[in-house]
Amino acid sequence: MAAARVNRKQYLRNLAARFALLMLAAVSLQPTLECQSEVSRTIALRVIVVGTEAEAQEILDRLHRGEDFGVLAKRKSIDPKAEDYGYLGKVDVTQLRPELQEALRGMGPNQVTRPVKVPGGVAILKVLPSSEGSVGQGMSANRDLPISARGSIRYPADVAGQVIADLAFQKYPKPSGWEQDLAAVCEARTQSLSTLELRLNKRLYGATPPTQTPVDVIQSHYALAQIEAYQGEMDRAVNEWEAAYQLALAKVPAGAAQLEAVLGVAYLHKSEMENGAYSDPGNKCIFPPGPGSKYAHPNDSAKAVEYFLKYLDKKPDDIQTQWLLNVAYMTMGQYPSGVPKQFLIPAAVFDSKEAIGRFVDVAPLAGLNVVSMANGLVADDFDNDGLLDVMISSYNLCEPLHYFHNNGDGTFTDRAREAGLINQLGGLNMIQADYNNDGCMDLLVLRGAWEFPVRKSLLRNNCDGTFTDVTREAGLAEPATRTQAAAWVDIDNDGFVDLFIGNEDGPCQLFRNRGNGTFEDISHSSGVDKIVFAKGVSAADYDNDGYVDFFVSNLYGSNLLFHNNRNGTFTEVAQKAGVQLPDSQGFASWFFDYDNDGWPDLLVNSFFFSPDESLRSYLELPHSAKTLKLFRNMRNGTFQDVTASVGLDKVYPAMGANFGDIDNDGFPDIYLGTGGPEYGFLLPKVLLRNKEGKSFADVSASAGIGDLHKGHGTAFADLRNSGYEDLLTSMGGATPGDAHAFRVFRNPGNDGNWINIKLVGVKSNRAAIGARIEVKVENQGSGTRSVFRTVTSGGSFGASPLSQHIGLGKQARIVDLAVTWPVSHTTQTFSQVDVNRFIQITELADGYKIVTPRQFHFDK
Repeated sequence: MAAARVNRKQYLRNLAARFALLMLAAVSLQPTLECQSEVSRTIALRVIVVGTEAEAQEILDRLHRGEDFGVLAKRKSIDPKAEDYGYLGKVDVTQLRPELQEALRGMGPNQVTRPVKVPGGVAILKVLPSSEGSVGQGMSANRDLPISARGSIRYPADVAGQVIADLAFQKYPKPSGWEQDLAAVCEARTQSLSTLELRLNKRLYGATPPTQTPVDVIQSHYALAQIEAYQGEMDRAVNEWEAAYQLALAKVPAGAAQLEAVLGVAYLHKSEMENGAYSDPGNKCIFPPGPGSKYAHPNDSAKAVEYFLKYLDKKPDDIQTQWLLNVAYMTMGQYPSGVPKQFLIPAAVFDSKEAIGRFVDVAPLAGLNVVSMANGLVADDFDNDGLLDVMISSYNLCEPLHYFHNNGDGTFTDRAREAGLINQLGGLNMIQADYNNDGCMDLLVLRGAWEFPVRKSLLRNNCDGTFTDVTREAGLAEPATRTQAAAWVDIDNDGFVDLFIGNEDGPCQLFRNRGNGTFEDISHSSGVDKIVFAKGVSAADYDNDGYVDFFVSNLYGSNLLFHNNRNGTFTEVAQKAGVQLPDSQGFASWFFDYDNDGWPDLLVNSFFFSPDESLRSYLELPHSAKTLKLFRNMRNGTFQDVTASVGLDKVYPAMGANFGDIDNDGFPDIYLGTGGPEYGFLLPKVLLRNKEGKSFADVSASAGIGDLHKGHGTAFADLRNSGYEDLLTSMGGATPGDAHAFRVFRNPGNDGNWINIKLVGVKSNRAAIGARIEVKVENQGSGTRSVFRTVTSGGSFGASPLSQHIGLGKQARIVDLAVTWPVSHTTQTFSQVDVNRFIQITELADGYKIVTPRQFHFDK
């Protein structure tokens, strides 16, 4: 079955299209209420929707000059069908809005309508010949982004409201250069929401409301509900959806079923918020629930159950609604016994086959008390005191960066204001590096992902507890782009880290570090300026030739693998290497040596906006979405897909993701922060234990990390200097109404030995990014083996420390430890290194330094 390939814009707008003001037609509310006096006429159509009449006229002019309608729809349209090259399918003209019916009157095949104003903008339609199918006009089999069918993939009800909020932002007047002014971006977001909310309230409740059909009124209630839900005003949102539902029951019964699903989700989300599941989660949203787990105030959960059952009465096979019904019963303390037998999804489906100990959230004890939307995350030592600090950004365009200084006593203090970071607003992801080799860790904040171009921020660490925004003087401010994906690495081995950025709205970028605090844009001359919807950027020397290469995951199209030609240029070799994956919807990805053979392997997460697909995977039912992919390095420039053989062939919709060693056995484990933008997208997070590089075991349930809410930036970090990596993860969603408390899952400990190594470059870059470590270790009774690590910040959504925590296994003895440096091409080898130590190794030095950092507990 063909896999779904839709990017987030398409998905969100498909959801909104049923009831929002942006609809071109009321096809979901059949039959329409207008008198259908004319004989039904079904024709195939394409559509382009843009924001203004001027844009529409420009599109029309380009069409008259011979440009392809489908290609322009793909590039310019804001309609849900943009990613299908504007293809609407065969449509009953009588069910279109009257103004569109009029525009189509008398039109024949291959003719294009005039621009027509519709609630969501200005539309242009093209009539297609009856022989033309859903493949984009002018498309051919060898295109980079061919159209594919959606299979049977189902998507959750649109309750979050981000679509309308983003379109309101886009249409709101903004000053010139707004994308470079973070305060102006915040102001536009705030005012655009208020303006739309006032307009919708006036339309519905003004002294003289405009004359509207029942369908229009339903759409207005739905749109206002989404705006309220976006802001977290669930009482108001539910009232609007209830009004829409009652009107649908009376006037358009066929449209009521979808509103039952919507109301079920809305009441469940309302119940979660009222019971503190987002602000003070504890174990309230950990799956499976513990004995006696229930909400103190479950009335809204009962309402959710009522609506889910109504919906399932009509659509009993809807698995994602069945699952949400189960979740609602959990919150009432009636799972599994209270769930109707035909809809029960047993917890055993998610059982762990083995246990590694129970992780406990200690964020409140530590003072890491952030309740926020989707976050970027970096854990590293920003003040060189031997303690790991925590940087947290937010998808909220008005929220400042958080800089949590490690106090060394089990607590953290937010020093963003003192550090000069209070004006650094927003940012979905961040990565760290010492870009100027001054010995202090700097920070890059990435913005604009999923929404609209906003400038990034390069924050120079002044080595005195403060940071300075040097983005413009460094040459990184323009153009503003939409991105969450980047990597710091030294491409030419000159001792300074360069910067690769993967964008959603334009070519990939590569900036060469000149070594004087500025960067040169070599994107075109290096050959990396390919256009993809980049969601992950990873770097490694995958062929061990001494020069680093790049992998770029693409949400809707082929992934890219750039091989370093050692002369400042790169060659794209993904297909040749076997990692292209043209229909996998690539997301967070990383290179890591999962089997410890000394060659970097590659993990590529897929991301489909459907909890149904993931649930089918757990239930061992047929699914349409592609699984993540694990590629084993074959040591000859190619990779082998080993996903199925290691037990990873399930659909995990991971947004945040990273890897670390939870049990100190030397094999990197995987954490997947599952989720999606809708309030009904609730799935437990996933922790996968690496079993000696041969297979992976799901230990999520036994580890207690299965939070049902939205996972984003993730890091593995030994915050306590205890020798065990804790799991830091942000749980917020894409709207203020989905803000969630930050989580720090404390590692319960184990009997594995370890070594923590901080590398300091001299000829190589100071932070030693790209340096390679091999630890030969002897485990009692098991002979000698090697554990390999390369200095990176981890996965591509969330950044772990650049110091390398390396598990060695039980009863371990280090035979020798070797570090190979990327610039000097030297290898330092040390023997008789004690286990369970923090050490520092400087490039070209004869010995190493033993470090004795402060250790602490979160509860003391």
